[in-house]
Amino acid sequence: MEGELMIPKNAVGVVLFAHGSGSSRLSPRNQFVAEALQKSGIGTLLFDLLTEAEASDRDNVFDIDFLAHRLSDATRWLKGRSEIKGRSLGYFGASTGAAAALVAASQDHSIRAVVSRGGRPDLAIRQLADMKSPVLLIVGGHDYGVIELNEKAYRVLRCEKSLKIVPGATHLFEEPGALEQVAELASDWFKRHLKTQATEEPVTREPTVYSNRQQAGRMLAQRLKPQAGADVVVLGVPRGGLPVAKEVADALGAPLDVVVVRKLGAPGQPELGIGAVVDGDHPRAIFNQDIVEHLGVSDEYIEAEIARQLKEVNRREIAYRGGRAKIPLAGKTVILVDDGIATGSSARAALRGVRRQKPKRLVLAVPVAPTETIEALRSEADEIVCLETPQDFFAVGQFYRDFHQVTDDEVRAILQTEQPAEAHSES
Repeated sequence: MEGELMIPKNAVGVVLFAHGSGSSRLSPRNQFVAEALQKSGIGTLLFDLLTEAEASDRDNVFDIDFLAHRLSDATRWLKGRSEIKGRSLGYFGASTGAAAALVAASQDHSIRAVVSRGGRPDLAIRQLADMKSPVLLIVGGHDYGVIELNEKAYRVLRCEKSLKIVPGATHLFEEPGALEQVAELASDWFKRHLKTQATEEPVTREPTVYSNRQQAGRMLAQRLKPQAGADVVVLGVPRGGLPVAKEVADALGAPLDVVVVRKLGAPGQPELGIGAVVDGDHPRAIFNQDIVEHLGVSDEYIEAEIARQLKEVNRREIAYRGGRAKIPLAGKTVILVDDGIATGSSARAALRGVRRQKPKRLVLAVPVAPTETIEALRSEADEIVCLETPQDFFAVGQFYRDFHQVTDDEVRAILQTEQPAEAHSES
């Protein structure tokens, strides 16, 4: 990843910048704030959370789990540098980058302060109550909609916190003097909280971590050995679930296929899921009724969003299989595999979509998920195999050292190596 590290002499700490959607380390707004911090005696690291190719996929831009994982990787790299010894670290996030900063800080309690500029803390809502780092939320006075999202996040936060509204500023703080106010607020917050660590040891939680999805798949396959048989089919949830499912299918000598699930986005907030839909031939949608009712989503919008996402489901299924027919699931033992589960809405939609195809037995298999999510899914599957149910669960990515974005090409390559189902049954 490309980055710019600047550490003034006698710097009290270093702030890592997490850029928002459509931005980069070259953002003039973040460059302006970084220069102000440097003048205040604070080091800065500006780097790109995504490569150019990754950023071209809008799904990646709103994958807060993945962005937070990248930020945590950069933090570990920074901590290993000799010039950082004895200096505290902080995060400055904008837009979706602010959500990534909050998620990453919730996992690493050595982060001494977080500042969000025009951020989307609502995208990290599950982590906010567990935050220990002091959080400053800065919002433009004319950034309607985002103000309400930050006010809601402020109420959820239990750590030291502050919400500052810059009068007359819009989302990008382009108005005269607006960005200067942001820089001053951020500098004051970081100078107050980035204190020398001296003999204090950082409190960092060290969860069980898989090297990559392939290792997780091999470990999962060991637990699934008793499922081996001629009537077994393994389904992976693309894209991240396919490398895990590939290892399971190979170990069990079973055919591998995909089940595509798509999130139903909220009106004006496509990254906020109001439900999920699965299976283009026999569509099945489930909803987060609390969010639907809270936002007052109309039936007309829901119908249109289902139709739009089903079109994408069909497109992806055709693209991934490359002309291969779907594997019939009726009367089979079906093992549904993903790389991990957070809230469970997509997994529930996938399980219900598969269930409609009348399998003899339906097994959900994942390397990691929260205990409460697994319990909530018990009624959807005949059996659930989950290797890890950690108490401190923030995001799937925290349990992988390599949690890179799996591409469509990788999915196609995995499926193209698959033999027809008949070949598996003959071996």
